[in-house]
Amino acid sequence: MTHILAIDQGTTSSRAILFDAGLRPVATAQAEFTQHFPQSGWVEHVPADLWTTVAGTARAVIEKAGIAAASIAAIGITNQRETTLLWDRATGQPLANAIVWQDRRTAPICADLKAQGHEAMITARTGLLLDPYFSATKLKWLLDSIPGARGRAAKGELAFGTVDSWLIWNLTGGKSHVTDATNAARTMLYNIAENRWDADILALLDIPASLLPEVRDCADDFGSTRADLFGREIPILGVAGDQQAATMGQACFRPGMMKSTYGTGCFALLNTGESMVPSTNRLLTTIAYRLDGRTTYALEGSIFIAGAVVQWLRDGLKIIRAAGETQGLAEAADPGQDLVLVPAFTGLGAPYWQPESRGAVYGLTRNSGPAELARAALESVGFQTRDLLEAMRADWATEVGGVLRVDGGMAASDWAMQFLSDILGAPVDRPVVTETTALGAAWLAGMRAEICPGPEGFGESWALERRFAPTMGEEVRAAKYARWQRAVQATISVT
Repeated sequence: MTHILAIDQGTTSSRAILFDAGLRPVATAQAEFTQHFPQSGWVEHVPADLWTTVAGTARAVIEKAGIAAASIAAIGITNQRETTLLWDRATGQPLANAIVWQDRRTAPICADLKAQGHEAMITARTGLLLDPYFSATKLKWLLDSIPGARGRAAKGELAFGTVDSWLIWNLTGGKSHVTDATNAARTMLYNIAENRWDADILALLDIPASLLPEVRDCADDFGSTRADLFGREIPILGVAGDQQAATMGQACFRPGMMKSTYGTGCFALLNTGESMVPSTNRLLTTIAYRLDGRTTYALEGSIFIAGAVVQWLRDGLKIIRAAGETQGLAEAADPGQDLVLVPAFTGLGAPYWQPESRGAVYGLTRNSGPAELARAALESVGFQTRDLLEAMRADWATEVGGVLRVDGGMAASDWAMQFLSDILGAPVDRPVVTETTALGAAWLAGMRAEICPGPEGFGESWALERRFAPTMGEEVRAAKYARWQRAVQATISVT
């Protein structure tokens, strides 16, 4: 058994990547699926789309690589976090569409809970802010909104899960209702200090404990696939939420190391070791990974819109046909114009947490066009990343590492990564393997299957593709960042 199958289920597509025992990518298959926006601020997925695209790409990548399923030692799964599903235990049928992490429909529930004074308790136990982003209020909304759901949940007839649990349920034919510690930590129902579902929060939200999956380590036995899917049963031995998987894929195993992943959103994680660091700057305290029963924590900053701003240029404004065109446009933009785009399309994430804010563009002139908008879109990602790193430095007394490791689709843009280095005033390292989310999942499964090394050995294999060093002068950097901060405050003020 010389291969590992990594399943990477994301917000806009599902991918399967086959790795060899040296954790080198062998073949990739990808399938996009439709996003649904039934109301302003609502974002949904059809659960069947998540499952069928995962099953289809997994089969396709095995066929593409020309290997037998018998050579696959294990499967690792990484997934979009917080997205919430509710299904029938007997039939496996979902009761409603999945409510996506970007969805803001539960803002009124969160506001009521804050008004009742519950946020401090919830944050102390879960490390999370009381925000629609997380799974807990999404699940409460489903139970409140679907006729008969509460009664059925109380009888143990229903199952809740984040995307990993939904996929494992389907992969194993309903035999495993499980999750890992990193996904559990993003539900706002999990006590990350005590590593258990929190009975008080469940009672507060009227959520029966029988709905919840069993929580396991990131490298653990999550069950085996149905034999009919791939021709034989394959064990699922690694699971982690996408940002935690990327943290491991970037080999950020030492306290002080940090990474930032640029997908639909942008997510920066700082390894704080065994210290569960509470944030005073509206960051999240979360589980980075749990291995052999030992929990490593992180500070996380979440930006809702990163790569999605490029999708907006393509699908909304229709000024580009492919994401790669933004680099040429940014290079051609008029240097005399200084547009600032605040991409609060689904609210502002960390460190602002303004769910009702909406996007805005400042500095428009009659000469502003596609090039200037493209440059502002790419710059917005750099500005938001600096917001996160400034908050991390303020929260953690221990020195934060001076290098940021980057990955994800937007990390391929030299222009965007150079601007990121410039606005941070710090080096930005791009690895040889930028698909670090899938790599992290593959490593977890491979380590559990005993064909890959442990953290130290895996860390030694991390390889640098390019380092971006800052070239922008300090005065220019300070002026641009101050302009960004004024634009954010102006956007918040009109909410």
